[in-house]
Amino acid sequence: MWEGLCSRQCTVVHWYHDMKNSDKYVVERVQTGVRIEKRLLKVLRAFADFHDLSLGDLLEGIVLHAFDGKCPFNQDSLGRIKDLKKFYGLELDSSASHRLTESGSGRPGKKQAGKKRPERGIA
Repeated sequence: MWEGLCSRQCTVVHWYHDMKNSDKYVVERVQTGVRIEKRLLKVLRAFADFHDLSLGDLLEGIVLHAFDGKCPFNQDSLGRIKDLKKFYGLELDSSASHRLTESGSGRPGKKQAGKKRPERGIA
């Protein structure tokens, strides 16, 4: 399926590679129902699958790097993401983050129906 798009010879996500050689941390994970843009999720799932990661492991790594103000991806990974975005038709970038709105097929939460969410100052 990915023969033309992906090559298994690319460099792995650098934070995951580093994790294999370090101490382990015991954590408690919870199941959550997070709503996310459909094509963005497809890119994330494909990227996680390419690196033999669960989607949760990938998201945890991305968020922990973001909290430290670091980019979680090396240049090879960013190139892979660019290819996956093109493949799945994802044209969104960070400038769209505060301008996303549900389509008619989405189901807004009961408390938010018809109301605009207050700005929370997240950049």
